[in-house]
Amino acid sequence: VAGRATVFVFPDLNTGNNTYKAVQRSAGAVAIGPVLQGLRKPINDLSRGATVEDIVNTVAITAIQAALA
Repeated sequence: VAGRATVFVFPDLNTGNNTYKAVQRSAGAVAIGPVLQGLRKPINDLSRGATVEDIVNTVAITAIQAALA
């Protein structure tokens, strides 16, 4: 990947989840997602283990999607 990647695509759910959590924890990164695209209305998903910060971030992203729809 040339430059700074902002989107990563993984071959399956396990690989994506493992990489997502590893990067989030090791880099102290703020990870927001999954963010669903291509639907008529904004909708996003939270995992059972979502923290309050995860929920707030997802609500903010969903509100932005709704404002732009």
